[in-house]
Amino acid sequence: MTQTSYQWQEECLARWIDSGGRGMVQAVTGSGKTRLALCAIDTLERKIGRGVMVKIVVPTSALMHQWEKELRIHLAAGNDDSDRAGTFFPASGDCAAAGEHADGKDVRNKISLRGGGCKGSTDRKYMIYVVNSARYELARQILAQLNSGEAVLLIADECHHYASGENQLIFEFLTRIDLAKADYYSLGLSATLPSGQDGQVLADALGPRIYSYGMHMAAMMKIVCPFDIFHIALSFRQDEREEYDDLTERIQKCYTQLRREVPSLGGLNQKERFEELRRLSVGRDKKIAKYALNYMNFTYKRKGLVCLASARVSCAEELVRRLDPSEKILIFGERIAQAEELYRVLYRHNLGRVGRCHSEMGEQANRNNLERFRTGEFRILITCKSLDEGVDIPDASVGIILSGTAAQRQRTQRLGRIIRRKEGKERASLYYLHIEETSEDVMYLPDAGENRLVEFRYEPDCRNFQNPDYDRAAMLVLDDMRREDRRILREATRCLDCGRVRGDWMAEPEELQRRIDEASTVEERNYWICMKRVAAQRTVEY
Repeated sequence: MTQTSYQWQEECLARWIDSGGRGMVQAVTGSGKTRLALCAIDTLERKIGRGVMVKIVVPTSALMHQWEKELRIHLAAGNDDSDRAGTFFPASGDCAAAGEHADGKDVRNKISLRGGGCKGSTDRKYMIYVVNSARYELARQILAQLNSGEAVLLIADECHHYASGENQLIFEFLTRIDLAKADYYSLGLSATLPSGQDGQVLADALGPRIYSYGMHMAAMMKIVCPFDIFHIALSFRQDEREEYDDLTERIQKCYTQLRREVPSLGGLNQKERFEELRRLSVGRDKKIAKYALNYMNFTYKRKGLVCLASARVSCAEELVRRLDPSEKILIFGERIAQAEELYRVLYRHNLGRVGRCHSEMGEQANRNNLERFRTGEFRILITCKSLDEGVDIPDASVGIILSGTAAQRQRTQRLGRIIRRKEGKERASLYYLHIEETSEDVMYLPDAGENRLVEFRYEPDCRNFQNPDYDRAAMLVLDDMRREDRRILREATRCLDCGRVRGDWMAEPEELQRRIDEASTVEERNYWICMKRVAAQRTVEY
């Protein structure tokens, strides 16, 4: 049976066709960008009355294989029912049967992969490239096919990667064709399209931004899972604080000297300033070069000190201990050493149900660990940046940002990893850890609609959390139970301690009662009874 599309996809597709089959789409992760692109292929072929050669460019090999899987499902569904062209199909888990009944060999012969160790034929209708491999061959292949009279559709997934450096080489064919006459079509996809010069590069190659679909609208339309954002304030150890203050003083002194020598630095934004400092650090003026180099070195050390603060691993460990044991958790760090440290800590207490993915693991090991996380063998997966983009894990419901990032794009991508909808998944939670009174961003405020925001602190010395609004209500619950025996009080204290780091106490009374009624264990039922009592106390208080 045909799966209907989301309304935004229909509107976006119509706008893309009206724009001549060229343009870029900004849509929140999990909203269906891949299915939009697959439908665009069918719609374009009907529009122009003939087939097109499809080139799909992705930033990583993991994303290449994910696209191959989705494309096979799409083509198999089309083989089962030719009238489905132009419609949207369910996610891979729902379409497995379609692939089983289709002519698998025929589908396979239409697709070829280039990159990540794959060296498929370059003459297939559907070509999927990792950008590293596409740089030096894709433009030549597109040009040859256009010159031979073929129509070509270039789909640039995570297209914000392709505006800088050597990646721009994939668009080199544009200098050799007349866009007004060539049968060249393009679709750029990203959750966060760039602006400025990078945005212009992409617009010239792929067409203008034609549609934006943000987090607020996706949440309102229930396309993504409802979610809570938790800001957890951490503190340095005394020695870490002293080192941070010393580095900050050194940075300020260097910058004061640099501003005297190069006043124009004051008018630059952060990215421009660092680019100028890199240039000055290798310049002929040795005095300025020394100040510039010192400034960058001190800044890098300070960033590392913040990123690797000892409280982060301790906080993540305590969070995991208190979270629902049935939830799957993604933990994002910035440094491999930190990811490995947390892995060792969590592995001991989680019976081997912890894995990690990062660049030093190797591609095959990362792929295997990701698959073990998908199948449920791993409950927790620790990563640095390898899962920021293009990885579909719809049943992950908790994300912990171990080390904060200032990049809004990265924050959006990480949130997107946990808000994909899946049957039985009612809500997602993202925990954002930050060090107080540092250069690290204190707040992460996505365009989240009515989704909830909670702030609390972690005290590493006592390995406990302080959540003032919750704590007041929880204390009243315990006070009401003071005449109960010690066993019951211990169980209530355990439940209330877990609830302190979750958002369950903010649910509506009817929802909490449903949870009590559906609880499958005594411990689970006790927890939801406590959450209902906290919610009742909070209602009375406010």
